[in-house]
Amino acid sequence: MRKQARTIRLALGRVAVADRLYSAAIHLLRGVRKQDVATGLGPAQLSALSVVVFAGPLTLGELAAAEQLKAPTMTRIVAGLEQKGLATRRIDSEDRRVVHLRATAKGARVLHQARRRRIRSLAARLRSLDARQLAALNRAAYLLERLFHRAR
Repeated sequence: MRKQARTIRLALGRVAVADRLYSAAIHLLRGVRKQDVATGLGPAQLSALSVVVFAGPLTLGELAAAEQLKAPTMTRIVAGLEQKGLATRRIDSEDRRVVHLRATAKGARVLHQARRRRIRSLAARLRSLDARQLAALNRAAYLLERLFHRAR
């Protein structure tokens, strides 16, 4: 009976931690996303550009799957990135139905600048923490990275 009660408390503890992490992650991302206005890109374009920069080159289907969007929606997003000179499309020489996407140098530069702005914004918020709190967050970040890398 004691073991069962402990198991229930542990499970409830995990749910409570998951709830707090979920809420904190949303607030964190909303806070740093405010910096993205400077790019002139919408969230969907910036997200797709990020995948192309860090995982590309890749096919339109691979990008759509990574962004959890349907191909027609992704086609419109990529067309906008192309128009702005941030990405290029190349038709596969062996299978003309396949389109390969690649970030341009300008696209990579825009993405890296956006990332730096987000990180600076977050670092500014971290200034209010003392060394012990900062170390605790660093450890938590490490644990989250381990959790999600293991899940892949």
